[in-house]
Amino acid sequence: MLDKNDDRKISVSELEEMLSMHGSKMTSGEVKRMMEQIDQNGDGYIDLKEFTDFHYTYAVAAGKDDELHDAFDLYNLDKDGLISPNELHIILNKLGEKCSHNDCQRMVSNVNADCDRNVNFEEFKKSMAC
Repeated sequence: MLDKNDDRKISVSELEEMLSMHGSKMTSGEVKRMMEQIDQNGDGYIDLKEFTDFHYTYAVAAGKDDELHDAFDLYNLDKDGLISPNELHIILNKLGEKCSHNDCQRMVSNVNADCDRNVNFEEFKKSMAC
């Protein structure tokens, strides 16, 4: 929703537009400073990893597991409390990430601590802390 031109990154103007639409009274200078805090690699844009890192940091700092549950629920398509490689594959492809089913199986196995070949909420939460 933030990425208006579909270039897979958020610019200062896109961030400013979103904040304005939600009633923010931040000045352009304040938005630029906010952008500098989120933009970890200094390229002038917020990519998906930077956005996720910021979102996780905000959720943890605010003590909001609800934020993480909302993110988890986006991937948990069948609402069984687990993210399967297939669910991850479907969502990532909808988001425009070109990854194979095998890539998704590897991603899941990298965070799957209990060897059930799925990611539960606690595993998801820990993976977001990295």
